[in-house]
Amino acid sequence: MEISYKLERFEGPLDLLLYLIERDRVDIYDIPIVSITEQYLNYMNHLETDDLDLMSEFIVMATTLLDIKARMLLPLEEDEETNEVIDPRAELVERLLEYKKYKLMANELAGKYFDAEKILYKSPTIPDEVEQYKEPVDLDELFGDLNLHKLRQVFDRVMKQKDNRIDKVRSNFGTIKKEPVSLEAKIRDVMEYARKHRKFTFRALLEDQHTKLEVVVTFLSVLELMKIGKIALSQEEVFGEMQIETLEEEGKEETLDLSDILDG
Repeated sequence: MEISYKLERFEGPLDLLLYLIERDRVDIYDIPIVSITEQYLNYMNHLETDDLDLMSEFIVMATTLLDIKARMLLPLEEDEETNEVIDPRAELVERLLEYKKYKLMANELAGKYFDAEKILYKSPTIPDEVEQYKEPVDLDELFGDLNLHKLRQVFDRVMKQKDNRIDKVRSNFGTIKKEPVSLEAKIRDVMEYARKHRKFTFRALLEDQHTKLEVVVTFLSVLELMKIGKIALSQEEVFGEMQIETLEEEGKEETLDLSDILDG
């Protein structure tokens, strides 16, 4: 049987066998060994190569095909344990399937390699005015069904607790003036608290403050952090606690930019 296709270079005997099987649209699990062996040997008669290693691989495969062809003419053997018929082509089929898998993977990677040449990477060229633009905050959307009245209620309750804790006798001894509480420092403290706890109640945050002034500044800090989209406030139940949750992904915290807040 003459081979009707133009001789091509194949990477090895498995590559040639796979080509013959796919060209003739043969079921790889049911290889017509007589026909495939004839075509394989015909190709070898026209093979011209100085690569002795490659030639030896083709010769070994030719020997394997002739051996399978001879065994197919004899009564098929049975497995002693399972009593199943042993197909002389089974090992060759397994090798072909494995080779086909790796060849497809190699072609896929090669395609990605050549496509990569078409991809152009460049530095960002966004104008400064566009990059620095910040979309106006919609307070109605930000707070949702939560409103300042509810926040004020929690704030007032915490402030009242602070008043109740004052010792009426010792309070007349005089006061020790403390340094003013910095809004910038408190915003950073609240953000650090949020990053550490991830989710916590608004009440717990306020109650953790030591003075009424700190409560007030903490309250303002929460509002500012909500405005710049660093934390979110939610209430799961109608009369439940208001929960604060950081919107930053854990491990991807960014440096706080408070320039707009402080300038304002």
